[in-house]
Amino acid sequence: MKFHTKYLWFCTKKKKEIVPISGEVEKAVAESGVREGFAFVSAMHITASVFVNDYESGLWEDIMAWLEKVAPEGDYRHHHTGESNADAHLKRLVMGHQVMLPITGGKLDLGPWEQVFYGEWDGQRKKRVIIKIFGD
Repeated sequence: MKFHTKYLWFCTKKKKEIVPISGEVEKAVAESGVREGFAFVSAMHITASVFVNDYESGLWEDIMAWLEKVAPEGDYRHHHTGESNADAHLKRLVMGHQVMLPITGGKLDLGPWEQVFYGEWDGQRKKRVIIKIFGD
């Protein structure tokens, strides 16, 4: 079994942003030499997400608007500890922090419209994502 690790670093221009990362994950798969296995992709910060969905700007706007309804900015108990990003923690809970992606024939084996995204909910500072590839 082979293992390969790669880190992606982000410092988004916006506080909340969706960043396509399928290309970077595919590149890591190619670098790994794994033909059959899995790519595990995980945000390594508690206010960011990794998720799979459609690459379509209208959907991104819908996701952002929906997240603001589900976890709006506001006054949370977390803020009484000196923090101001409770909504970002809640958005991560909703969107998830990791995905496991199949690799078949040396390529990501995704559905026809599926892409991988990094979701930033409290950005404008340096954060990372781990890509861990394993298989034969």
